[in-house]
Amino acid sequence: MDTSTALGKGIYPIYQQHDRLRFGGYMQPQFQYAQDKGVKNYSGGDFAPNSNNRFMLRRGRIRVDYLHNNEKNQPLAYFAFQFDGTERGVAIRDFWGRFFENKVEMFAVTAGMFARPMGFEANFSSSDREAPERGRMSQILMKTERDIGAMLTFETRRKGHVLRWMKYDIGVFNGQGLAGPADYDSHKDIISRFSVKPRTLKRSGIIISASVSGFYGGIVSQSPLIYRNSKGGGRYSMLSDSLASNTGYVAPRHYIGGDMQIKIPNKKGFSELRAEYIRGLQTGTAATSETPGSYPVAAGSAVAPLYVRQFDGAYFYYIQHLGSTKHLSILKFDWYDPNRLVKGTEVNPTYGYTAADVRYNTLGIGYMRLLNAHTKLTLFYDHIMNESTAISGYTKDLKDNIFTCRVQFRF
Repeated sequence: MDTSTALGKGIYPIYQQHDRLRFGGYMQPQFQYAQDKGVKNYSGGDFAPNSNNRFMLRRGRIRVDYLHNNEKNQPLAYFAFQFDGTERGVAIRDFWGRFFENKVEMFAVTAGMFARPMGFEANFSSSDREAPERGRMSQILMKTERDIGAMLTFETRRKGHVLRWMKYDIGVFNGQGLAGPADYDSHKDIISRFSVKPRTLKRSGIIISASVSGFYGGIVSQSPLIYRNSKGGGRYSMLSDSLASNTGYVAPRHYIGGDMQIKIPNKKGFSELRAEYIRGLQTGTAATSETPGSYPVAAGSAVAPLYVRQFDGAYFYYIQHLGSTKHLSILKFDWYDPNRLVKGTEVNPTYGYTAADVRYNTLGIGYMRLLNAHTKLTLFYDHIMNESTAISGYTKDLKDNIFTCRVQFRF
């Protein structure tokens, strides 16, 4: 190759260091059938108003990873770029760099667009996850999972070190993530996670891992109106106040959570249990408890009021190999209660509540077949149950169950 040309100058370093450059990706074409037309859901996005079945390309990811080592073969810098291309368009999913210090070999700094260090499911890759989608709670609280920011990681890279069992991440992020085009206030979210890395119990071979996470953030109110739960007359209502000090007030997004994973070896494959619980304060709007990607506006381009709700949610997985590592059964249950202070018919428009305050439980049952090292088939049925409330359209369980048939190709 001619290294005097621009092309040659670019190719030659890659040729010298080709073992540190990696391309990978996966594609997930799928067919879905819903119980009714126009179903709104967290199983791949809402159906069109007159449709109850569809083919779609759920994800199409291409990722490039580059690692540069020093003369002692210690990592100096790591770079990752990933984009997602589907029939709905192309978007960046990861675009970040990581710097490693090599004196004590314990610290690394990451900056760019990357996954928030909150919980287990939000950080578990869609290509490895057994259920087709993350639970409703994970999707609402960590919409799109990624955000722009910087993170410090404490994790020793020395073999036999006394702290090899743990990892700690703490980061500062804009807040809106990929749900919006840009940061719309000056307030930043602080997120941290302390993890106990997988540990094997010697006699049984059982592998256990766990973590605790915290999220301290919020949205700066641009309106004097903020709605909160208020108790009076023996019941709760969603009431507003119009204090001038509400303009500029940081409406909270405060979460705390914990997760655990237990893997039990079988003669062929394993049994695995996973659980995660998160609760706290979430700021959204009248229509949804999701964090808005851009500051909400009402009719006439006036800013809309923010709603602060006390929430909780959890998920539970039971994963079992069926006498072979090629056959896997999946049982999943999750719930998300956007307003845990009110239940059932207490969720009433007379008291200021909306469909955004309705609790959902989801029971998922699935089967996975590993066809070869690069291809797998997943059949999954989501039985979605909303609580019966006094909200119009939510007085009984909606017909919104969904069946998914997905094939994943990975390289």
